[in-house]
Amino acid sequence: MNIIQVKFSPWDKAYNFDSNDLKLKKGDWVLVHTEIGTEIAQVTNTNPKTIEPELLKDDKGNPLPVKPVLRKANLTDMEKIQQKSEQRQEAFDHCRKIIKKLSLPMKLFDARFSYDGGRITFAYIAPERVDFRELVKDLTHKFQKSIRMQQVGVREEARLFCNIGLCGREACCRKFLENLGNITLDQAYLQQVAHRGSERISGVCGRLLCCLQYEQPMYEACSQKLPPIGSEVKTPKGKGKVIAWHILKQTVDVRLDKQGEGIIELAIEE
Repeated sequence: MNIIQVKFSPWDKAYNFDSNDLKLKKGDWVLVHTEIGTEIAQVTNTNPKTIEPELLKDDKGNPLPVKPVLRKANLTDMEKIQQKSEQRQEAFDHCRKIIKKLSLPMKLFDARFSYDGGRITFAYIAPERVDFRELVKDLTHKFQKSIRMQQVGVREEARLFCNIGLCGREACCRKFLENLGNITLDQAYLQQVAHRGSERISGVCGRLLCCLQYEQPMYEACSQKLPPIGSEVKTPKGKGKVIAWHILKQTVDVRLDKQGEGIIELAIEE
């Protein structure tokens, strides 16, 4: 089984499928069967080595079932999608008008028709939960189709609309990151950058920088060589307690037990 990843929309997450022995490359369009019917999707990753192992398992560590790709999309399929795209603007404009009419706290940024044309998915961004029952009721009556509202996070919004990151280079989420992953404040603390303040360690999306993930393995490996903070150690100047790390320098701050000796910085060899 050769695992590939596909996306149904640029703002959607990647899903795993079996290539079904088809010769596929990134950018190809394929037809797949989902829980809500047959859909067309674009291949985003064909290298199984870059697919994170945890994405192939459930919460209990059991392998997730992976459905096979049905076939590559043909010219007729692409023409069908193009026809739906032409209807997209009408659906988008009407939905945005009703959102404004109902004063809903949400920002609409895309509308997508399903492959069979029986469903429209509206993608939106909102800071909190939105009661869009009246909106869905209006859209259902207007278009006579199944309506699905999908909330998209600010990191996915940045992936779509941000070109340049704070570093001055093309944003990683737009250039090559397939899975944004989960960046935590613990990583910032371990890498000793949390003191810089949230503004300096946050990306244009307002969330913690994705690049914190890149150096995390190195920091974890280097920190394992250091004595735990709070541990008692022996030094050339006597016993003391480790109170801080300097991971990249591979040194620690030690508060000596002897009064008047204060705090000294020592390499781990000492």
